[in-house]
Amino acid sequence: MLTMLLNSDTQLKQRSYYEASVQRLPSEPPLQGAVNADVLVVGAGFAGLSAAIELAQRGFSVVLLEADRICSGASGRNGGQALVGYASGQEPFERQLGRADARLAWDMSLEGIQLMDERIARFQIDCDRKSGYLHVADSPRKARALEADVQAMERDYGFACAFARGADTQRHIASQRYCAAAFELTSGHLHPLKYGLGLAEAARSLGVRIYEQSPVLKIQRGATLTAHTAAGLVTAQFGVLAGNCTLGEYGPRVAPDIASRIMPVGTYMVATAPLEPGLCQRLIPSNAAVCDNNFVLDYFRFSADHRLLFGGRVSYTTRTPGNLEVVMGQRMRQVFPALQGVPIEYVWGGFVDISMNRAPDFGRLGDNLYYLHGFSGHGVALTGLAGRLVAEAVAGQAGRFDVFAALQHRAFPGGAFLRTPSLVLGTLFFRLRDAF
Repeated sequence: MLTMLLNSDTQLKQRSYYEASVQRLPSEPPLQGAVNADVLVVGAGFAGLSAAIELAQRGFSVVLLEADRICSGASGRNGGQALVGYASGQEPFERQLGRADARLAWDMSLEGIQLMDERIARFQIDCDRKSGYLHVADSPRKARALEADVQAMERDYGFACAFARGADTQRHIASQRYCAAAFELTSGHLHPLKYGLGLAEAARSLGVRIYEQSPVLKIQRGATLTAHTAAGLVTAQFGVLAGNCTLGEYGPRVAPDIASRIMPVGTYMVATAPLEPGLCQRLIPSNAAVCDNNFVLDYFRFSADHRLLFGGRVSYTTRTPGNLEVVMGQRMRQVFPALQGVPIEYVWGGFVDISMNRAPDFGRLGDNLYYLHGFSGHGVALTGLAGRLVAEAVAGQAGRFDVFAALQHRAFPGGAFLRTPSLVLGTLFFRLRDAF
């Protein structure tokens, strides 16, 4: 999931396709003066909105501060793939927590999908939700790895996928690039900005006070918390950091104790002009979301208005790659040569917040300040679950939250100056490995 997204580079000055396809409400006013709440939530993306909804449903008064607009970052601009499970797979859970808690974590990821669908139904959020996910492999080695993963998940967790190999893969996706595919209907895709704006309306209906254009400059910790913005402050008994508060301009000031555990990784998307519906049906008959199993992966799907939304390419330097539209178009047409000559109408991108082991990083700073980050590209459904778990913890039922809090996370090596070059070198190795 794109998390701290940039839109300042010359190549990224267009609005995302998602922004161009919705009509936003007028902006909420920024915070002015002093307000009180039971809980302060920082970040009006999926995680923050989910936490606010769950807390309000439990009777807490909630103030939500957003540095920009609601869902203007990751939550409104990502690939829209709502996936069960974790970017890390189950290995960190099994190794660190044991089989019983690993199974609990897996079951909670299924709950995340169910919770997302429940909210869509309850709050009548029109967000183009579709079921279906294809995990694909583009080499015999990666096909074997994909099949092994499918077999392990069915054996150990009871989660079955339809596996296809060789020519049979064409039943699922009309691309000669892939030699194996795993298909399941639990995961799927949606229009993330429509979903996020629907969550914001739900939060407002429950009494949540939302302030936009109100970045948090610092938080004074203690028995009560005080968050300072440029023109106001919020005093609360509890706080939830849900806006990747370890990244960006102000993040290290707000949560310096955990900033080194997250790395921003650039990823980018394009959207084509609308295609003929029949062509979309031929290319991906199930209309599933698709992602390959490379380390540096491609992910794509069709929108409700029949555009191909194609994501991939990464940057570990915080600089946007050159010729982005050309390069992304070439990758897209390698997958689907039938799209030769189809124009690209939108280009956008930004940062995924990854942890070292790609497992989500949830925890506490002191007794009353919680944080949710490290979704590592699996945030569309997992953020909803995270909001529910942190609300349970604030309400005194921390058992499920503590399954995740028990995971050990390491800082990225190299410190502030060397960790990015170190990650670039490591990624070059994995790019080479992906090629075989």
